[in-house]
Amino acid sequence: MLLRGEELSKSYVIGDQRIQAVNAVSIDLSPGEFVAVIGHSGSGKSTLLSMLGGLTRPTSGAVYFEDESVWSQRDVPRSLLRNERIGFVFQFSSLIPTLTAIDNVVLPRMFGRERVSKDVYAQAEGLLETVGLGEKIHCFPSELSGGQQRRVAIARSLINRPSLLFADEPTGDLDEQTEAEVMDLLLRTLNEDNTALLMVTHNNALADRADRVLQMKDGRLL
Repeated sequence: MLLRGEELSKSYVIGDQRIQAVNAVSIDLSPGEFVAVIGHSGSGKSTLLSMLGGLTRPTSGAVYFEDESVWSQRDVPRSLLRNERIGFVFQFSSLIPTLTAIDNVVLPRMFGRERVSKDVYAQAEGLLETVGLGEKIHCFPSELSGGQQRRVAIARSLINRPSLLFADEPTGDLDEQTEAEVMDLLLRTLNEDNTALLMVTHNNALADRADRVLQMKDGRLL
């Protein structure tokens, strides 16, 4: 098993109210598997993804990546795990506006333990070519369309060849044709490396392409 979440819960206190965002959810993911999580806004999908990805600490429960506890680790090794083994595609592209497309893709490598070399830039250029942006590698985000920015974000998430990719509404701001093209490129790249994908989406057409579909409601898996 690549990833395992056990009885995960997350609650927030707002004023005198306690909001239960996720309630006792257990989930697992095998290498190379594509699992989609669907549900209405506010059902806890993004919070669950954040806990599984080592970004938000659960109120209770545990997360295991290759049988090692994620949340028992200190901040530095957990950060290295996220950087080196896990990729993220967030709801918005979140590109650094002062960096070119290729520099945005290389950015995760700058925070890793390996030195950034010319080979890394060659790899980044190859990823950008894979997502159809070979002619845009030196463009800044402001010079790219929303769909092109999303493609840069996907290339960035793959620069470290992660074992696991988290995607939170990865095509939410794209038109149908661009959405289909981006998903085709993403899934083809993941299949080549046997990378697992856990994707949150409102889009049933995307969910239908998954190996498994899980539905959340009121913080629970149905």
